[in-house]
Amino acid sequence: MSDKRVRTRFAPSPTGFLHIGGVRTALYAQLLAKKHGGIFLLRVEDTDQARMVPGAVENLCRTLQQLNITPDEGVWLDENGAVTERGEHGPYTQSKRQAIHQKYAQELVAMDKAYPCFCTAERLEELRQTQEITKRPTGYDGHCRNLDKQEVQNRIANGEKHVIRLKLPKEGSVTINDVIRGDVIFDWKLIDDQVIIKSDGMATYHLASMADDHDMAITHVIRGEEWLSSAPKHVFIYEAFGWELPVFAHLPLILNQDKSKLSKRQGDVAAEDYLQKGYLPPALINFLALLGWNPSGEREIYSHDELAELFNLEKINKAGAVFNLEKLNWLNNHYLRLLPDEEYLALINPHLPAAEQDLEFKNRIALLFRERLILPSEISVWSEFFFADKLDYSAVKLNWKDHSTNEAIERLKAAKTWIAELTEEQEHDAGAIETIIKDKIQTQGWGNGDTLWPLRVALSGAEKSPSPFELIATYGPKRSLARIDEALAFLLK
Repeated sequence: MSDKRVRTRFAPSPTGFLHIGGVRTALYAQLLAKKHGGIFLLRVEDTDQARMVPGAVENLCRTLQQLNITPDEGVWLDENGAVTERGEHGPYTQSKRQAIHQKYAQELVAMDKAYPCFCTAERLEELRQTQEITKRPTGYDGHCRNLDKQEVQNRIANGEKHVIRLKLPKEGSVTINDVIRGDVIFDWKLIDDQVIIKSDGMATYHLASMADDHDMAITHVIRGEEWLSSAPKHVFIYEAFGWELPVFAHLPLILNQDKSKLSKRQGDVAAEDYLQKGYLPPALINFLALLGWNPSGEREIYSHDELAELFNLEKINKAGAVFNLEKLNWLNNHYLRLLPDEEYLALINPHLPAAEQDLEFKNRIALLFRERLILPSEISVWSEFFFADKLDYSAVKLNWKDHSTNEAIERLKAAKTWIAELTEEQEHDAGAIETIIKDKIQTQGWGNGDTLWPLRVALSGAEKSPSPFELIATYGPKRSLARIDEALAFLLK
């Protein structure tokens, strides 16, 4: 195509949640435009009014905004959260372009590239059933394809309900050049005459999207591979008008672990669900960008700007990309650890008990688990013992291996003395506490295991937890001593 400014678009239908695959499509469109200093726009394809969901456009924009996939023009939200449009190629809401679409449809009819069809829903259903019974390919049989022009005019004048269909070739083939898949050949006789204007006067995707892509000067059409089989119809429309074809890129499917198409049955598919669970926007962007593409294969971590700088449509894989939740979890843990303390604590504290008024204590707990967390909400389970009035030691062994209960009591009493001796500078310093306690253990001639095991279990009430040094530093001396007294009371009863 000619050398002109790259213009890409994301054009979802506002029929509910934003599918994670849709986010990847929007991201790739944004990355390509950003790389070439082009324009990325958001268009809302709402011609199927029956499937419209109230509030879906606002939700779509808010989700993209959270993910930093911000369009340069098109549909967006104003400062009050109301839907607005910006740019010189509007309207960007398809239902507002109905007259434009109908004009294009009539031009196609005048060129004998489309025709009115008066077939009723009953006839079409009967046709489908007959084709299935006779094991023929299902599709429109061209019943109205060659009606007399005068008859057509009379029936329209009489108000007879009708649609407009493309008048596609019935011989030969068409080659679609896809930047990801190369040349793909389709046999015209296997493609039926697609409806482009419905009986309610609204255009279908096939006409509306192509007309809008042309009018909005879209240079690259990036969309899911499910649209590849429709590409011949779209190329037919472009060529009928003599329009310059855009670059087509049909993205591979996102798959479940079992290689089936990503679906709600096997996990979350809505971007909103992942954001609400606490997956960070940079982690989701990093993860989705590498679903089917990787600029080097040697790295897993990329910033949004790096992705744009390195993006290349030609390097996208043809095969479906498996949604690996473990990898997303690993990335989210990585980005949680990168957050400045203030941002991290703001994410974590809402998941800690509101009744606990000691903010410094809560902050120490949040920071303690920072390296281990995948999602902010996990802190509520992992930190539960810190806020318990009393710990239950009945299901856990306080003494070390074959060591006696008396030895555990001896070690815990000694630990109380060591903790009580901590200075103000040492009491929240896990490294300093570790040095002090290990020196004391060595001086006593005890083993680390038989001393540190009962101390850690006394503080956490669990077989697995952070180290006793981290627990003491997090609790502080007063709370640590109280926990040890609980454990001693349990052992002595």
